[in-house]
Amino acid sequence: MIHRRVLLGAGMAGCALSLPAIRAAAQESWPSKPIRIVVGFAAGGATDISTRVMQPKLTALLGQPVVIDNRPGAGGNLATDLVVHAQPDGSTFLMGTIGALAINPSLYSNLNFDPQTDLVPVAMAGNVLNVLVVPADRPWRSVADLIAAAKARPDTITYGSSGVGGAGHLAGALMDQMTGNKTVHVPYRGGGPMMTDLIGGKVDYAFSTAPTALPQVQSGRLRLLAVPTARRIRSMPDTPAVAETLPGYEVQNWYALVGPKGLPPEIVAKMNAVMREALADPQVSASLEGQGVEPLPSSPEDLARFIREETAKWAPIVKATGAKPE
Repeated sequence: MIHRRVLLGAGMAGCALSLPAIRAAAQESWPSKPIRIVVGFAAGGATDISTRVMQPKLTALLGQPVVIDNRPGAGGNLATDLVVHAQPDGSTFLMGTIGALAINPSLYSNLNFDPQTDLVPVAMAGNVLNVLVVPADRPWRSVADLIAAAKARPDTITYGSSGVGGAGHLAGALMDQMTGNKTVHVPYRGGGPMMTDLIGGKVDYAFSTAPTALPQVQSGRLRLLAVPTARRIRSMPDTPAVAETLPGYEVQNWYALVGPKGLPPEIVAKMNAVMREALADPQVSASLEGQGVEPLPSSPEDLARFIREETAKWAPIVKATGAKPE
């Protein structure tokens, strides 16, 4: 990633600090004030809840209050834009999602920032588990059954999602692309309305978040077919991965911590270490897994590579679907 030189206001003095000066100060004193983590969704959503699960441990490790700042709107773009333009002094971070960091650049034609060049990867946080579910009255009992039905009945099998361009939408689009099938996407304005229609049989299947779908599976209203991961997951060892039927298939509804361009490497390294320690804490990891979130610590370099790969992976799929922002 190429970092251009940036000049930051020096507070009340009104002078400018160079990036080397910020780095030198950061090496000695960071953090010296509260740290804000911006979340691009309203309180109560999966990203917000998971960030708040980590918040007390991060506060304890950093020795400074960690404040969650919810800035919902435009699929996470409002929050991303705020962090892109924040001072790179280690006081502001973004808990970015697959949408904000990898999908939105292809979905929105008018972005005034590029997540890959205007943000600095710090650490992967987790993967919000999605599950492939169908109404209990449908005959399909495996991924192979669903694929065969879609192949036999083009343009008739429907799948619901919580919105255009989200992980649930693109998970269905990727399955169609890899199988050559043509199913019908039915977008909703949120996971709640989609789940209501799925239970009622108005759509045939969905890739839904686990916390939303699994209670309906347990009640017998839905049938669980698979997880859209490359392999089976530890918390659901008896549930097949889609990739067992469709090799190479993988959709991660992930989120990660990033900072503004120019964030000193010393701060990146320290915050990465803090994130790793927080995610390794048994209480934090258990709480996250209880929310259907798989902790996924990483190095900054691995996260940068992953964001590049995810952006390249989803760009042609977004284009093929003709998806437009809602």
